[in-house]
Amino acid sequence: MASVARVAAAALVVLAGLASLATAQMESCNGELPPVLAANYSGLACQPVWNNFVLRYHQDKNNVLRVVLSTMYSTGWVGMGFSRDGLMIGSSAMVGWIGKKGLPHIRQFALRGKSSSKVVVDRGFLFSYRLAHQHIIMAFGNSIPVKNKLTRHQDKTSFTFDFTTGKASVDGSFPYGLRRAHGALNVFAWGVLMPIGAILARYFRRVDPLWFYLHVGIQFVGFIIGLAGVVAGVALYSKIQADIPAHRGLGIFVLFLGILQILAFFLRPNADSKYRKYWNWYHHWAGRLALFFASVNIVLGIHVGGGDNSWKIGYGFNLAVILVAVVALEFMLWTRWSKNSTSTPTY
Repeated sequence: MASVARVAAAALVVLAGLASLATAQMESCNGELPPVLAANYSGLACQPVWNNFVLRYHQDKNNVLRVVLSTMYSTGWVGMGFSRDGLMIGSSAMVGWIGKKGLPHIRQFALRGKSSSKVVVDRGFLFSYRLAHQHIIMAFGNSIPVKNKLTRHQDKTSFTFDFTTGKASVDGSFPYGLRRAHGALNVFAWGVLMPIGAILARYFRRVDPLWFYLHVGIQFVGFIIGLAGVVAGVALYSKIQADIPAHRGLGIFVLFLGILQILAFFLRPNADSKYRKYWNWYHHWAGRLALFFASVNIVLGIHVGGGDNSWKIGYGFNLAVILVAVVALEFMLWTRWSKNSTSTPTY
């Protein structure tokens, strides 16, 4: 019964403390608490933790933790979450905002996934033990929640906070480097190298046999790099268990097509074989499907992975260059075909 009482008390204190985040305008520990909080929350330990976020806290002998989170506020929502492993999914968060009528709101949310439907209001967990090193996540959004539905955060962070010493450290639980490696390897392989290899095969066959060796070499290197990206993705999934079935399913499908293309190279019939035209048809269209779905999955991966504008602009520019080049080369190819009816060499 004692532990249950401590949990209930902690819930009330955290709710009251975090209610200040919707109205506080402080940027540092030098600022004073609003009068409505000064009586019960003065004398708390204070620590700047992220951007303009300031964390005031005190944990008593009964393991009741009092928390006041304050930051500069203009509109939208501000949130602080407690995580068991440093990840968003599975965390319990308190979120505050000023409603359209000027009234402050504070609600608890269970972060069961990254979609809005999986961010469940009035759900979550509390700790019944004394907190020491605790994984903390923080985020803010620029839109006021409607019917307690949170919009996508504008920025976020995660760190470990020591409630015994007041020190914050970068949280190494989330594998940011692994996520970047997964994205960069696959973008370079499927979004840059393999489209170039396909362009060489279709539009530069007159440079025979150089086009063939370049095509095979580039596609093989691209596949190896892409395979490394897949391995990074598998390792990333094993760490965070991200529930992104569309991205994972497309990735498996593209990898399957890539493996078939590699096998097709070793099973390529001779040029005079009656099966060669069927092999060419399969090889061309399987490759096009792989590149198309790879580009779709890259865009999806950048979106669900929370890629910033540099990823979006970089890949968008790369995709635009490739499409413009393909249109121009296709026009030149059809113009040449209209003047010369001789067929291009097969491979």
